[in-house]
Amino acid sequence: MTAETLCIHPNEPEPNLIAYVVKSLAAGNVAALPTDTFYGLAVDPVNLRAVDRIYEIKTRARHKPLSLLISETAQAYGLARDIDTAFDRLAERFWPGPLTIVVKAGARLPLRVTANTGNVALRVPEAAIARAVVAGLGVPITATSANLRGMPECTDAQFVRAQLGDQIPLIIDGGPTARSVPTTIVDLSGGGSSWMILREGAIPTHEIALTLQH
Repeated sequence: MTAETLCIHPNEPEPNLIAYVVKSLAAGNVAALPTDTFYGLAVDPVNLRAVDRIYEIKTRARHKPLSLLISETAQAYGLARDIDTAFDRLAERFWPGPLTIVVKAGARLPLRVTANTGNVALRVPEAAIARAVVAGLGVPITATSANLRGMPECTDAQFVRAQLGDQIPLIIDGGPTARSVPTTIVDLSGGGSSWMILREGAIPTHEIALTLQH
């Protein structure tokens, strides 16, 4: 397999090209596309065969859940449960943007996507291509970084091709990504007013703390 490369405008994605990507994902394929931080591997998370393919490509540990990109905050309420004011504050302040929020997964999500943790990691990206694909597909897409385990994350489509060009059918070239640091991950799954930084990235911990202060 040799990946097809599709060039899409990063700020004004062409609708016909987005439709092509959506059709490929709906057919169960894996596609690499730019997010706010790195290129990510996108599949339809409800297609378990496609989800399995991501774990195979990345030789990713099965106990690690996949993060999901959504096109707007409102989508989160259908995917998660027990969402509270802490979530609302963070989403209002940092979305769209490089913040991944871990919350309890709703019943509609397959357990395999949550890696049987019962939690789901959600993000509304600034990246226009990713948001357009989610809107077109009508369901979230996975966003795990498009790289092999132990290899650096990719900020450019050429780097993705070098690592994964023979493993996936489609690479969307939206130019270099806007950032080269990962998203910050905050875990709200403990409920109540508890929160925990799982990874500090593009958004500093003190900004999270300030936002969540009562």
